Amino acid sequence: MSEKVEELEGSELGTKDYWESSYTREINNYRDHGDVGEVWFDEDSQNRIITWLARLEDEIKADDAIIDLGCGNGMMLVELAREGYSNLTGIDYSPKAIELAKAICRDQDLSIDYRVVDLMSESETSALGQFKVVHDKGTYDAISLHPEDSKTMRNHYIGSVHRLLQDNGIFVLTSCNWTESELVKSFEERFNLRTVIPTPTFKFGGKVGSVVTSIVFTKKSA
Repeated sequence: MSEKVEELEGSELGTKDYWESSYTREINNYRDHGDVGEVWFDEDSQNRIITWLARLEDEIKADDAIIDLGCGNGMMLVELAREGYSNLTGIDYSPKAIELAKAICRDQDLSIDYRVVDLMSESETSALGQFKVVHDKGTYDAISLHPEDSKTMRNHYIGSVHRLLQDNGIFVLTSCNWTESELVKSFEERFNLRTVIPTPTFKFGGKVGSVVTSIVFTKKSA
C-alpha cells in the first residue's frame, strides 16, 4: 500500500498575521542595526541549493528565469545574484517581507524583482509567467501548518507551482516537516522525482534520519 500523507497540526506559523508581525520586527531591526534577519532553516541549507544549481551550468544559464516562493527577506536571491544569476523574482504574501527584501536589495545595489503575490490565487500566479527554476525553502511547510483546511491549501500550492514551472524546468523544494516519501506522494500527480540533494543525517535508536529534506522535481506533461 502507498503511504498516506497525514496532515500536520495547525500552527500560527501557517498564518499571514504571524509573518506580517515577524517581518515588521525584522524591518525595524534592519533599519536600526542593519540586521537582515534570520535565514529560514539555516544558511547551510541555502548554500547547498546554490552549490547544487551551480553544478548545472550546462542546464541552468545565468539569465534563466528563477523564482523564490515565499522569499521572506530575499537573502536566497541575494546570494544567487552574487553568484551571477540575473533573472530573479521573489514573491511573498506578506507585504512586510517584500518591503524588507526590497530595502536589502536596494542597499546592496542589486537588481531583483520582488512582488507581493498570494500563491493561493490562480490569477496572481498565472500573471507571473513561467520559470526555469522554481525554488521553495519553507513556504510549503508554512502552508501545511495553516490552521484551516491545510490539505486544500497544499493542493492550491501544487497547482500554482505546476503553472509557474516551465516544461523543461526544475522545482527545488526544501522541507523540515515532510519526509522524502511524503513529498513524493504529495506531488506525484503533477511532478516526477528527479533527485534528492544530500543533507546532513543523524542516527538515533538505530535509525538514520535528516533534519531537512531537499528534493528536486520535474514537471509531468499535461
